[in-house]
Amino acid sequence: MFNAFEFCIPTKGVKAPAGAEWLHEIKFDGYRLRVERNGDRVRLITRSGYDWTKRFPWIVEAALKNRQKHFVIDGQAVILGVDGYSDFDALHSGKHNEEVQLCAFDVLAMDGDDLRDLPLSMRKANLARLLARRPDGIFMSDFEQGEIGPDLFRKVCEFGFEGLVSKRRDRPYRGGRQKY
Repeated sequence: MFNAFEFCIPTKGVKAPAGAEWLHEIKFDGYRLRVERNGDRVRLITRSGYDWTKRFPWIVEAALKNRQKHFVIDGQAVILGVDGYSDFDALHSGKHNEEVQLCAFDVLAMDGDDLRDLPLSMRKANLARLLARRPDGIFMSDFEQGEIGPDLFRKVCEFGFEGLVSKRRDRPYRGGRQKY
């Protein structure tokens, strides 16, 4: 059912756009994952196509506790430090795999419906509903809308974060490298 999925890959830029049509997310430093739940089965698939279901049990447990039985979430596997920021060294070491959570930023399918053709703003609303009253292990990525993009980008650079991802709120989800 979900095999026709390809990750959307952002294009690297040196500035952030401004305008009401843009959503901006701080990029967490982690591993890109697709979480697929089909009934009682959950799979965690990497950007390279590897199955990491056994590697990150907390994400699997959280997906299984969700009231929805069928969904596909796009996100980033992260370990959050005490400061609330992602700790890539802890993640990469593999010594803390039971602490890895999913920072979810998009939902691509839900209840058997392919949502990729919906505008991002609608997919974000569906993701918020899917993760409402969520168990720990999967959380929704915060985002800001509109003119704040350039100021937020400056702060992201100032604090040394991984980056900022800016997306058009009216666009569908498309696999492969995208330039918005």
